[in-house]
Order: sequence, then structure tokens, then C-alpha cells
Amino acid sequence: MKLALGAAAGFAIRPMPALAETGVDDKRILFGQAAALEGPASALGTGMRTGILAAFEEANRAGGVSGRKLDLVSVDDGYEPGKAIAATNRLIEDEKVFALIGAVGTPTSNATHPIAEAAGVPFIGPFTGAESLRNPHKPNIVNVRASYFQETEMMVERMTRDLGAKRIAILYQDDAFGRAGLAGTRKAMDKREMALVAEGTFQRNTTAVKMALIEIRRQEPDAVILIGPYRPCAEFIRVARSIDFNPRFINISFVGSNALAKELGADGEGVYITQVVPFPGDASLPLVGRYHAALKAHEPGEQPGFVSLEGYIVGLLTVMALEKVSGEPTRQAFLDAVKSGSFDLGGLTLSYGASDNQGSDDVFLTVINKSGGFDAVTAIG
Repeated sequence: MKLALGAAAGFAIRPMPALAETGVDDKRILFGQAAALEGPASALGTGMRTGILAAFEEANRAGGVSGRKLDLVSVDDGYEPGKAIAATNRLIEDEKVFALIGAVGTPTSNATHPIAEAAGVPFIGPFTGAESLRNPHKPNIVNVRASYFQETEMMVERMTRDLGAKRIAILYQDDAFGRAGLAGTRKAMDKREMALVAEGTFQRNTTAVKMALIEIRRQEPDAVILIGPYRPCAEFIRVARSIDFNPRFINISFVGSNALAKELGADGEGVYITQVVPFPGDASLPLVGRYHAALKAHEPGEQPGFVSLEGYIVGLLTVMALEKVSGEPTRQAFLDAVKSGSFDLGGLTLSYGASDNQGSDDVFLTVINKSGGFDAVTAIG
């Protein structure tokens, strides 16, 4: 027997209640992070997690977003694409997160963002400047930092203009990340009708850089660009110093500046690093002062650093975009809120558009000083 629907059957037609977005309930919004939390790149993943949590907890202490607390579940991917895929599937399918946030690395992000895209999940603030996450436009990715092309352009500009370098070499990790840095360096060199005098490589998650060092040293460069995480880059510089090979060394931001300085110790003095966030020691900048307070509240003994500041910026952007959503938070509404304009973070403005998924174009230059800290500089000396 079938019942007819409608007034004649004695039933009032009522609208069905809207189902909440995945990862959202009346008390919380759940985010997931797949990143290196163990192994030789762990300082990058844990730094991003620390910063994101500092921003989320700051918002939660103020009542959350529309009464909902922001939660984060993090899964280690060891900085390996295969593990990153498994971690991402777990976060989306089992943990049922609203969005992914704070991924670390180009090879891992290249492997996982298509999974997020297919599932309609936002991919927020990956710790990489790879062009593959920017062009062609990918609408579910929200980049915060400047690109590796922009960082390597500054490197080559400063080395040729300030140092007068004519012989430039490169050490790079032999994977998608390293090749992204290599492509940016070659682009900057081509612009100046120059060519690299030497190229050396090493394998991801190793510190096997000595063969590359021998090849690079043979060409007697004025400067060496390093595209890698802190441990292999520190090993390269440390061994180079020990054999009296002392060109200018300049690292890309992904290196993990604080971890690099710690690994190098006294050998770090005079090593340059490009950065994509403001100087984390400058608390006079409203954003940085706010970050200091949030970091202290989250983890009182943690020292400010470039990676955790980037994580904080990613977390803060996420909070601000959610606050712009009218009505119930959905994944698409969040992405639309990001694309709707600019976000003034207090000394750093992130600007997005319908076909622009990168918030900042800013690149800064720092150098490790004698005490193992950092100085913000405008030129290579």
C-alpha cells in the first residue's frame, strides 16, 4: 500500500533539515593535518602544527567561530608521498575532517591535493612555494606564502647585485621540491643571461651530500643556493666549512631556519635564508605581537620561529575566513570567503581573487648572526 503525500493524505509537508557539512557539528569544526611529525623534516611539521594550534586556541578562548571550537588532528606522513596519501585518506574518510591544513612539502602536497580536490575538501596553507599548487589555478587550494619562483628571483637578484656574483651553483633535493627550486633559479638566471656553474643533488630524507659538495666545489662558485630541509643543508655547509670552502650560502625558506641555525651552531654565521613571513622577533608588528601572545598561551616554553609563525598565519587566516561566512559553515562557503577579498593580519595583508589562490607575494631576507640568532637584512654583504 502506498500513501499519497500532501494535504489530502493528512500530512503536512515540512522542509527536511539541512545536513551539516562534513567535519562540522554544533560544537566544533574539525581540521586535519598530514605532515612530517617524525624524522629528519619533523621540525617543519611540528612547527606548523604549533602555530596552527596557537591560532585555533586563541580563537577558542574567545568563544570559537559562531560558538564552534576549532579542533586539529595531525597524522605523521614522514615527508614521503606514499605515507602522505594514506594519511590524507584517513583524515578525509575516517576522521571526516572539514578541511586539510598545514601540509609540509612539495612531493607530499602534489600527491595529496588531488585527493582533497576530488573529495571537495579545502587544502589550506601548505608549507611549500611550488608552482604546481598555483598554476594552473586550483580553486580548492589556499596558499599563504610567496612562491619558490619569487624566492629564487630574490636570491639571484641579491647575489648578482649586492655580491657581484658571476659563478652561482645550486644544491637541491632530487624530487619535485628540489626541481621546483631549480626551475625558479634557472628562470632567474636566464633573465640575466647567466647559467649555473654546477648542480648537485641529494635524496629526500637523507644527508648524503658529500658527492654533491665535491662536484660543486670543483667549479669554484661565488655563491651556492640550497634547496632542501635543514639537516642535509646543514651537513653540506658544515662539511664545506671544514674543508675551507666558503662561498656565500643562501637557503630557501622551506629549510626551517631555526632548526638550520641549531644544527649548524658556530658554522651558521653568515648563512642567508629567504623568508616568506615577517621577522618573528619583531613584536612591534601587531601580527607578530599577537603571535607571541598566542604562542605563549599555547606552549609557554616554545620560542618564536619562522615556521610556527607561518603556521599561526595559516590558522589565523582560517579563523578570519570562517568568520566571514554567513550562515552555516560549508567547505564551498569557506573557499568563497577566502576569495572574496583581503585579510589584514596587522602588518601582513593576504589578498585573494577568483583565479588567485596565493595570499602573499612578500619575500624577506635574513642572515644567521654570530650568536645563532637572525638578523633581518636588505642586502647580502
